[in-house]
Amino acid sequence: MRILLLSYRDLEHPEQGGAEVIIHQIYQRLQERGHPVTFLTCRFAGGAERTEIDGMEVIRVGNLYNFNFLAPWYARRHLQDRIDVVVEDLNKLPFYSPLFLQRPVLVNIPHLFGTTDFQQAAFPLASYVYAQEKTIPHVYRDCEFQVLSDSTGEDLQRRHIDPGQIHVIRSGIDHRFYRPPSENGQRGKVLLYLGRLKKYKCIEYPIRVLPQLARKHPEVEYWIAGEGDYRDELAEIARAEGVADRVKFLGYVEGRAKQEMLHATRILLYTSPKEGWGLSVIEANATGVPCVASNSPGLRESVRDRETGFLVPHGDLPALADRLDQLLADDELWREMSQRGIEWAGRFSWERMADETLALLERSAERYRTREDR
Repeated sequence: MRILLLSYRDLEHPEQGGAEVIIHQIYQRLQERGHPVTFLTCRFAGGAERTEIDGMEVIRVGNLYNFNFLAPWYARRHLQDRIDVVVEDLNKLPFYSPLFLQRPVLVNIPHLFGTTDFQQAAFPLASYVYAQEKTIPHVYRDCEFQVLSDSTGEDLQRRHIDPGQIHVIRSGIDHRFYRPPSENGQRGKVLLYLGRLKKYKCIEYPIRVLPQLARKHPEVEYWIAGEGDYRDELAEIARAEGVADRVKFLGYVEGRAKQEMLHATRILLYTSPKEGWGLSVIEANATGVPCVASNSPGLRESVRDRETGFLVPHGDLPALADRLDQLLADDELWREMSQRGIEWAGRFSWERMADETLALLERSAERYRTREDR
């Protein structure tokens, strides 16, 4: 099966995040199994127009503002004759590939923005994204949908997508890399956010409660690992709260440094109003790190409340401070949640995710053939 993957970012894009990691891990494995993958994605400064990543052909065209228009046109003109199935990674704006390409289309949706985009984008742009998402039930009515969480599946159902076309396939992790430290040393009182620095993710909430936590836990620090356009504002908030010395900006962290960072962390934090799933939650769990997160779509599924961490009402800073205080103060509770997190993370693998995705691609192709034969 020859696969065309349409996505805004590939793994080399400077703003790649968890969604791009998941896509790459799946299709790298399908490439290795003999299913050629062509990755049509957006250009970025310093990136080659054509390259190869882990055996996958990567073609980059357009930019952030015109890629959703260029991608289906380019695919129809240059790629349609050498592909069997299209995967549309609907992670921002739709590409409307069913209208342009005479091939089966599988729609991959990490999560839909809905109204959350108004928190980080200017009103005209957020309104545009909101309006484009409204077209999904009509344009993709004959497609299968792959989602990471029940929350996203329920969101699609509210938009009148047939539940029989929605398939939840959980993200995997690399258990060779994400594992507990070999020695159970005492971890410092480190709180960690790991991801892109975007306003809508509400990364500042833990900064707001740091002064309160510091009175009981003088060693507490908040590490922020990632890049993004919200960094300067976060630094200003830390200064205003008087905790600039406790907030550490680590930048993008990968490889051995990421492993060491997780092994030094006591609690992972996710306070965003919506996530597709929470890949970093499971990665952290695998290393023995519990998570405190907003009780938000996606996160309420990756975090098992009172087992692998705590869920708090989104935006409830007193509740956030209370749960963080509990896990910082109670070593026995922390160890119990750490062990349960390791066990929970053991359920997820990339190979299983690749198996389920391949089956869904075959289902998409069969659905398309049946429709064409009518």
